[in-house]
Amino acid sequence: MFLTQTTYATGSYPRSVAVVDVNSDNKPDIIVANYISNTVSVLLNNGNGTFLNQTTYATGANPFSVAVVDVNSDNKPDIIVANHNSNTVGVLLRC
Repeated sequence: MFLTQTTYATGSYPRSVAVVDVNSDNKPDIIVANYISNTVSVLLNNGNGTFLNQTTYATGANPFSVAVVDVNSDNKPDIIVANHNSNTVGVLLRC
């Protein structure tokens, strides 16, 4: 029913994944919270079933969960990160 799995590198201990078009090209991209490396990975969709290598963004301590929504009403998706050990929520605004 499915093809063989393809894997992509992320940061250490990926905890949460969101799928959304972050760069407005009408292709779903992957966002990953990396618990141990204190980063969020963004993997952009090539449009052919594959993804580019990750771009990472720093977060608070031990990001546990991610959500994607336009928080500042600029019609661009922003990333919200729950940071477990720093007891914070981080917002990465898309520029």
